[in-house]
Order: sequence, then C-alpha cells, then structure tokens
Amino acid sequence: MTTPKYSQTPKKSGGPLNYVDERVGLSGVVKGFARKIFPDHWSFLLGEIALYSFITLILTGIFLAMFFVPSMGTVTYPMDALPVTEQGNHMSEAYASTLRISFEVKGGLLMRQMHHWAALLFMAAIVAHMFRVFFTGAFRKPRELNWLVGFTLLILGLLAGFTGYSLPDDVLSGNGLRIADGVAKSIPVLGTWVSYGLFGGEFPGTEIIPRLFTLHILVVPGLILALVGLHLLMVVVHKHTQYPGPGRKDDNVVGFPVFPVYAAKAGGFFFIVFGFIALLGATLSINNVWSYGSYDPSPVSAGAQPDWYMLFLEGALRLMPGWEFELLGFTFSMSILIPGVVIPGILFTALAVYPFIEAYATGDKREHHILDRPRNVPVRTAIGAVIIVQFVILVIAGSNDIIATHFEMSLNGITWALRIAFLAAPFITFWLTKRICLSLQRRDRELAMHGHATGKVIQTEDGAFHSVHRPLDDYRLWTLVQHDVHRPIQPGPEVGPDGLPRKEYKSLRRRSAVSRFFFEDRVEPVTKSELAAAQAAHHQLGHGASRPGGSVAQLERTDKGQIRP
Repeated sequence: MTTPKYSQTPKKSGGPLNYVDERVGLSGVVKGFARKIFPDHWSFLLGEIALYSFITLILTGIFLAMFFVPSMGTVTYPMDALPVTEQGNHMSEAYASTLRISFEVKGGLLMRQMHHWAALLFMAAIVAHMFRVFFTGAFRKPRELNWLVGFTLLILGLLAGFTGYSLPDDVLSGNGLRIADGVAKSIPVLGTWVSYGLFGGEFPGTEIIPRLFTLHILVVPGLILALVGLHLLMVVVHKHTQYPGPGRKDDNVVGFPVFPVYAAKAGGFFFIVFGFIALLGATLSINNVWSYGSYDPSPVSAGAQPDWYMLFLEGALRLMPGWEFELLGFTFSMSILIPGVVIPGILFTALAVYPFIEAYATGDKREHHILDRPRNVPVRTAIGAVIIVQFVILVIAGSNDIIATHFEMSLNGITWALRIAFLAAPFITFWLTKRICLSLQRRDRELAMHGHATGKVIQTEDGAFHSVHRPLDDYRLWTLVQHDVHRPIQPGPEVGPDGLPRKEYKSLRRRSAVSRFFFEDRVEPVTKSELAAAQAAHHQLGHGASRPGGSVAQLERTDKGQIRP
C-alpha cells in the first residue's frame, strides 16, 4: 500500500491560504520578497509619498466618478440649489455636476479637495524623488531603464493633472484648454489638424470633456499603475541603492527586511500621508470653480494660474516676445511654438537621455549600487541646479501679474528682468554650483587627511608650531574617501601602429570632448599612501607634547572675539 502524498484531512488553520498557495504557488515569491532588504534613509520615502498619494487619488477619484457627468450638453442650473450665484444660469452638465458634488453630495467637497491636494503632492513627490535619483547617480547601470520608467511616470502625471484639471469646464480650466489649443495650432503645417483631432472640430467643440474624462479615469491611471508595478519590480530585481558608509558595498544592502520591519513602517507611513492629505482637503480650500463660473470663450480671468507643475509653461509663454513670421503661406508663431513646444521638448528630452550621456562620457560599464555624494560629481550637480533655477524663474514668470499688483511693481519691468535672468542664470548657476562642489571636495580632502582642528598648537623641538587635529571616526572617514573619480577619456594617437589613420579616432575625439566637459575640473580623492603619511605625521606630533622642549597652547576666544593663546 502506498502513502498518499497529501493528507486527505484538510487543515483547520490556514486552509484558505493553503488552498490558494497550492494552486498559485505564491509562497516562494512572498517569502523571497519578505526577506528583501531596504535601506533606512528618509530620502527613500519620497517615492513612497508619490505611491501613497496615487493610491489616495484612486480612492477619491472612484468616489468622484460616481457623480460627475462628462458631458458638454447645456443645462439650466436649478433655482433652489447652491451656490446662489449660479441659480438659473446656463452651463454644461460637467460644470453642473461639479457644483452638485461640491454642495449637495455628502463629503463631495472634501473628496474633490482631497483629490486635488493629492494630485499636487503626487507631482511634488515624483519631482523630488527624481531629483534625489539624479543628484545621487541612482540612474547608473543597471537602472537606466528604470530611470526611463520614472521619467514616463512624470509625463503621465503631468497628463493626468492636465486632464483632471480641465474636467470641471469652468472659466479657469477652459482658459487652460485655450492655451493647449494655441500650442497645438502653433505646430507648423500640422497644427490645425492636431487641434481638430483633439477637440473634434473648432475649439471648444462638444467632444473634449468626454475625451478628457476617458483619458483621466481609464487610460492614464492604467498606464501609471502598469509602470508603477514595473518600477517596483525593477527595484526588487536590481536591489536597492544605498548611501556610502562602512560595510556598504555594491554587492550588499544594509537595512531592514520588508517583513516585519519595513512593512510596518510603510503601512504606518501610508496613513500619515493619507491623513495629511485629508487634513489639507478639510481645512484648505482649493479650486473653487463657482468663483470663476462656467466656461465662456469670451472672458479671461485675471490673476489666475494653473497648478504649480504646469505653471512653468505659463511662465514661458509670458516671457516669450511676440515673434512670428510667414513662410510658404504658413504662419510660424514663434511666441507660442518656442515656449510651448521647443523648450519643454528640449528639457524633457535632456532629462530622459541624461543617464546615457553620462555613461557615454565616463565609459564606465560597471554596475553601481552605492550612491554618489552630489559634491563629488560637480558637473551633474550643476546641471541639476540649472534645471531647478530655470524652473523657478518660469514659475515666477507665470505669476508676474500677481507680483505686479501685490507689490505695486511694473509688469513690463518684471517681465524683462525675468527674461534676462532666464538667459543669464544658467551660466551663473552652473559656474557657481560647480565651484562650490569643488571647494567642498577640497575641504573633504583636507578633513580626511588631517581631521578636525582641536584649537591646540604644538611647538616641537625645532621651534616649529603645528596645529593639533582630532582624527575622524571610521564612518566619517570612509564617507569622505570611498568615492571613485572619473578622468577625461583620451582619444589616443590619430595614427595607429601600422601608420594608417585610426577609423575610430574621430568618434573618440567627440567622446573625449564630452568627457572633458564633465571631468576635466576635478579634485583627486585621498589615496591610501597620502592618508597613511598624514596619519603618521599627526601621530608623531601627538607625542611631541610630552617630550621635553615641546609645549601645547590652547587657543581660546576672548569676549571681543580675538584669538589668544
């Protein structure tokens, strides 16, 4: 008689879980993921804030979708409904349903405001997370593709925000659609057809709200969900990056396992983020559409700006002079084409391909799991600073009318000042940031070799005075000396050993020029021999105080700030 492989008696405990596991086989995956180690650093929470904000967006969005009517059909608002200013007015069904959600549906206004605040926080967390990845070099091999996934999530976040912002069909969102129509029409040759395809005819048409609704609740969230899953899968496959420190190498991760430590922290942090968004939605009013009224193509509200993540586009349009010309029967509106298409295109393309540009400049094929300190990569840090400064200038330009009225300044004067700043700031920011990074590297080099000054001075037997320094602890010392330094790639001789011109010489010269831009100005890290020599010298000086003829003077500050022995 043979013994059955499985017991015929079902287990009392864990029955449903065993049933699912025996048919799906998830136990191995769950066990492997539960043992996954994640480093414990606050900056890694930026990505989690984006994830939890997106979950909040989905939850509140489901509630709002039950009551919103995505139609541009005209209705008359009831005379007994709030707000009083809209009673009896003709408006679209989309705008009327937005008002009903805000004033009649229980919890509707809270859900609307939570949804809007979560969108703002979602984009802020994505941008902050991407800059953390950028400045620390977390995009290097093997994470280039994950950088592209994150970049695509940024673009989808912008698209989700724009489509959702436009759904209420009020004056403010309608003006945003008017700008989108103008940007589309500024595209040479194809612009009119792009606008017709977007709006289903002449602006504003009757199709745009249903189309935006489909994109906002179905297409864009579906793509975001898929890419978030892919992004997290790549994080697990590639393992997590970590900041430099003793015991942290490219082949390990120092931190806590997902279960139970990290899972408990992540769960608690979700409720903190959700509670913060709920607090914002309950106490801070945002996007009060009844203050603007239903959309009418004729009026344009003053002092109105889009959400912060789209304000840079508004600022670029305001800064650009009114340039246009005609060629071959076509009108080229450069005042819209350059700020609305060219500048965002250059910015986003540069962000997408930057990891490949830096890999091209370094020629580095190794995998990197230890993060860079931004000061140790001055050109990359300077480029990131330039992007931030330019974004801030454009955001300020998008609010130039508010600044002019509140501070009683000239609108034209503000615009011209920001135009000059937009052109000059990149060069000044790049040079200043690079110099600061190089100076910090030199300071780190001196600190690694000599330690902290103690305020004591030793006079040796030969009469020389030496400052006494306190050596660094191992953790701090490792952080200062562990990084690699990249040097410019040399193209080599133009002629090969056989006397014939090298075919690859021209491409190597181009690569060398890019490499020199990145790494020609650098500070060499402390070598082991230099560190050993410096420690030996300080060790000898440390014994000099106890020898006859040696003396130690303590430097103190008087009340007047003068240093005296």
